[in-house]
Amino acid sequence: MPQPSADADSGRLNPIVFYGSTTGIVAFALWVMVFTEPANAVIGAVLSWVSDSFGWFYFVAILLYLVFVIAIGLSRFGKIRLGPEHSRPEFPLLTWAAMLFAAGIGIDLLFFCVAEPLTQYLAPPVGEGSTEAAARHALELTLFHWGISGWGVYTLVGMSLAYFSYRHGLPLTIRSALFPIFGRRIDGWIGHSVDIAAVLGTVFGIATSLGIGIIQLNFGLAYMFDVPQGALTQASLAVAIVVGAAISAATGVEKGIRRLSEFNMILAVALMLFILFAGETVFLLSALVMNLGDYLSSFIALSLNTYAFDPPTDWLNAWTVFFWAWWIAWGPFVGLFLARISRGRTIAQFVAGTLILPFAFMVAWMAIMGNSAIDLVMGGAIDFGEQAMNSPGSAIYLFLEQMPWTGITTIVVTILAIVFFITSGDSGALVLSNFTSILDHPDQDAPVWMRILWAAIIGVVTVALLFADGLTALQSTTVIMGLPFSIVLIFMMAGLFKALKVEAMKDESHSRSLSIYLSSRTGGGRQESWSRRLARTFVYPTHEEALAFLARVGRPAMEAIREHLEKEGLPVAINEGPAEKPHLSLDIELSGAQDFTYQMWPMRSVVPSFAIRPQRATPTYYRVEAHLFEGGLGYDLMGYTREQLIADILDQYERHLHFLHMQQQTPGATVMPDESTSVAGSRSGSGE
Repeated sequence: MPQPSADADSGRLNPIVFYGSTTGIVAFALWVMVFTEPANAVIGAVLSWVSDSFGWFYFVAILLYLVFVIAIGLSRFGKIRLGPEHSRPEFPLLTWAAMLFAAGIGIDLLFFCVAEPLTQYLAPPVGEGSTEAAARHALELTLFHWGISGWGVYTLVGMSLAYFSYRHGLPLTIRSALFPIFGRRIDGWIGHSVDIAAVLGTVFGIATSLGIGIIQLNFGLAYMFDVPQGALTQASLAVAIVVGAAISAATGVEKGIRRLSEFNMILAVALMLFILFAGETVFLLSALVMNLGDYLSSFIALSLNTYAFDPPTDWLNAWTVFFWAWWIAWGPFVGLFLARISRGRTIAQFVAGTLILPFAFMVAWMAIMGNSAIDLVMGGAIDFGEQAMNSPGSAIYLFLEQMPWTGITTIVVTILAIVFFITSGDSGALVLSNFTSILDHPDQDAPVWMRILWAAIIGVVTVALLFADGLTALQSTTVIMGLPFSIVLIFMMAGLFKALKVEAMKDESHSRSLSIYLSSRTGGGRQESWSRRLARTFVYPTHEEALAFLARVGRPAMEAIREHLEKEGLPVAINEGPAEKPHLSLDIELSGAQDFTYQMWPMRSVVPSFAIRPQRATPTYYRVEAHLFEGGLGYDLMGYTREQLIADILDQYERHLHFLHMQQQTPGATVMPDESTSVAGSRSGSGE
C-alpha cells in the first residue's frame, strides 16, 4: 500500500468526537457568557476543592511521569524507534527543537519571564521578600515551574502516541495509547470519551493562552502606537491571528509551522542575547550558573514540597498546583504535536531531546530575563517591580523600557508574540482536526478545511470570552480538567510499559531462536558458490531489474510457501502494491495472535563511490529489501535464488512463531494490533 502524503486531503470526520466536543465547547461558552457570575462562582468552588484535595497528588504525579520517561529512555527500550525500524527522523535536529519550543512553550514565554521572577522575589510563598535570599529562591521556583518536570508530561504523551501510531499503525489519537489496557474497547465509548476530553482541554487551553496573550499584545501596541486598549481591539487582534494560524495550518507541518517555528526561535535567541550583552553580562552569567545549581541540587525537595505544615494555599493554587494542572491539561495537545513531528527517532533520542533541549533554553531565557528584572528592582526601580507584579501582561514591555534600544526591542517582542500566537493556533488547529478525524494513516493530516474550521472555532471562543470577561473561568476550567487527565496519563504509562515488554520479548525471541541463515545456501543444503556470493556485491540493478526480480523470484517463492501453508489450513495472501509504490507482501493470518507479514520493497540507493563498475548513466541503483511488520530489516535480497528467498522467509516466520510462543507463556502479555498487515507496508514506503 502506498504511503499517503502527510497533507493528503482524504480524511473524514469522526462524527461522535467532533459533534460531542463542539457541543461541549458551545455549551460551556454560552454558560460563561450568559451566566458569568454564577459560572465563575461554581468553577471557583470546584477549583478550590481540586486544589485543596488533590494538590499533593499533582506533586506526586508530575514527578512520577518524569521518572518514568527518563527510566524508559535509559532502559533497553530506548533503542526502539518511534516508527518502523528503517525509518529515520523527518526533521533535522534544530528544526525539530524549534517546533518543540514553539508548540510547547508559546506566548507564555513572554508573559511569565519577567512577571514570575519579580512576583516570587517581591511576594515569596514563605520568608521575607525583597532580599538576596528571596532573589535566589525566586529563580529557583521559576525554573522549577518551567523546567523538566512539566516537559515530562509532554514527553510521556508524545512518546506513547508516536509509538502506538508509527510502530503499530493505530490512529494518532489519545485513545491509541490505552490499547494495551482496554484492547478494542478503545473503539467504543472509552476512546470517544478520552478524545472528546482531549479536544475540550486543547481548545480551552489554547483559547486561554490566546486571550491572555492578546491582552498583553494590546498593551504593547498601545505602548508603541497608542492603539486603544479594549475588547474591540482585542477581538480584531484575535481575528487577525486566527486568520494567520489558519493559513499556516493549511500549509502543513513541513511548510508553515516549520518555518514560523524556526523564525521565532532565531528571534527569541537574538532578544535573549541582546539582554545578556546590554545588561550586566558577567553578573547574569554568574547568576545563571548559580540558578542552575540551586535548581538541580534542590530538585527533589522542590518536587515534593507541599508546604504541609503551613501551606500558602493562595500561592500554591496560583503557582505550583496551577502550573502542574496546566502542563497536564496541555499534554494531549502538545504531546500529539510532538508525536507528529518525531517519527523515526528512537525513544532515547525523543526523551533526551524533549527534556534537554527546551530545558536548556528555558534555563537561559528565564535566568537572563528574570535576573535582569530583579537586578533593576534591587538597584532602585521599585515602581517598575510593583507594576510588573500587579500587571503581568505589561511586565515584558515595562522591563524593556528600562533597557537601551527600547523602540526596537518592543517591536521584536510584539513580532515574537504575534508569531507565537500563530504557531500555537496553527499547531492547535492541526492537532484538533486530527483528533476529530478518521485518518487512513498515522502520517496523514486531516483535510485542510477541517484545520481552517478548528482555527476559526478557537478564534470565536477566544473573542466571545474576551467580550464576556470569561477568561478567568476558562483558565480555571483548564486547570480542573488536569485532574482527570492525570489519571489517563497513569493508564498511558501502564499501557506503554506493557507494550514495550512485548517488544522486548520479540527481540529476545529472535536472539534465542535457532536461525540457520539459509540465505548463503542453495537448495539441498549445499553451500552457495563463494564466487557467486562475491559477484552479487558488484551488481547495482536498475528499477526495472528490481521489478523483474520481484516477478521472477519473489512471487514464485511466496507462491510456494502459500501453497504449502494453505494445505495446512492457514489463510495466506500475497498482495502487490500499486505501480507507483510496487512491492510484494506475504501475509499469514494467525487467528488470535499477531499475524505474520513479510514484504519485499524496491529501495532506491546511491551507487557507492568505491563501486568497481563502469560509470553509470544515473548515480542511483535499487535494492530489494526485506520488511516485517516492525519495518525494514536493512539487507538486500537482490541476487537470491528462489530457494534462498524461501529460506529467508522461513527464518523470519520461525522467529515470529517463537515470539508468539514466548508471549503465550507470559501471563498478561499484550497482543498488539496488526489488523491489517498492509499497515506495515504503507508505513514502509518505497524509497523513491
